[in-house]
Amino acid sequence: MAVLYTAEAVATGAGRDGHVRSSDGLLDFDLAKPKEMGGRGGAPNPEMLFAAGYAACFHNALLGVLKRAGVPAEGSTVTARVGIGRNENGVGFGLTVTLRISLPGLDEATAKDQVDKAHLVCPYSNATRGNIDVNLELV
Repeated sequence: MAVLYTAEAVATGAGRDGHVRSSDGLLDFDLAKPKEMGGRGGAPNPEMLFAAGYAACFHNALLGVLKRAGVPAEGSTVTARVGIGRNENGVGFGLTVTLRISLPGLDEATAKDQVDKAHLVCPYSNATRGNIDVNLELV
């Protein structure tokens, strides 16, 4: 693969209660473990960052698929929900993802076809495929 862009960020401090900063300084903030996991909450956490990245990446892939197919994309949205929990074997943690996709004005069959195609080209989908459960929901 010929790399087109590389993002770089460094984490310091106390992990989920630490600090992250991108090499260009555009991201520079403290993290906080969610209250649901025994933390203080009130600041971003890794799952929020992953959800934001996946939602934006999938939406971009979807817009490209729709454009190539000549299908209107007006008003489309992608909402990513990233869950974290203990693995079934009790060792470590795992993630789940639900992508809620809205394609106003498209019939269900067309929407499903376009979403399935986007799932094949999205880099986040390709990175997670076979590693974590990703559920695609048309809303």
